[in-house]
Amino acid sequence: MAAAPPSYCFVAFPPRAKDGLVVFGKNSARPRDEVQEVVYFSAADHEPESKVECTYISIDQVPRTYAIMISRPAWLWGAEMGANEHGVCIANEAINTREPAAEIEALLGMDLVRLGLERGETAKEALDVIVSLLEEHGQGGNYFEDANSCHSFQSAYLIVDRDEAWVLETIGKYWAAEKVTEGVRCICSQLSLTTKMDAEHPELRSYAQSQGWWTGEGEFNFSEVFSPVEDHLDCGAGKDSLEKQ
Repeated sequence: MAAAPPSYCFVAFPPRAKDGLVVFGKNSARPRDEVQEVVYFSAADHEPESKVECTYISIDQVPRTYAIMISRPAWLWGAEMGANEHGVCIANEAINTREPAAEIEALLGMDLVRLGLERGETAKEALDVIVSLLEEHGQGGNYFEDANSCHSFQSAYLIVDRDEAWVLETIGKYWAAEKVTEGVRCICSQLSLTTKMDAEHPELRSYAQSQGWWTGEGEFNFSEVFSPVEDHLDCGAGKDSLEKQ
């Protein structure tokens, strides 16, 4: 597994952002010769028991999907970032964790970005969509079109609406999330959640114990438990830069 390339997502809430606006953005660290598309998909109604073909697998479709605008590598179904008709914005980061990402064909993190946008009317609804699909289908697959080698990663997400944001970080089907309603928040290809978690997978801590990564004693720090020991990328640098603007 290759190291995840450096990339950042951020959100700024009023009064740090001017004119009462919520500002959201992401920079891309995709291969330089990869075509990026900006694509609009209309809202649509779907037949009962229909399927949707994601990048590697097909899953059950929902009765109605929302209109979305997404930015994506041209070869895949999902998205690096996007927004829907209800003002929900989502971006993801490929992250390195203590647990290697599965190389099996499952849902890519970028597939889950698009699925969250198509099915979530609020940031919290989109969060619930993503974690339920993770539980059902798992995550995995090659993040790059080049099939000569597999680059698979875990994923982190920044999920934003007009009132709040959620930082969601995942380890396979396990996850933790933090709610953000003020200031500036930045995520990158390093775990950023620590002891403040507003929602988590019900078996997250027992899984960490089963792997020998946490003793079950003392305060549970998500980043300390699940980060690889050699991970030294500082996401705080991105936040510090934003704070100065």
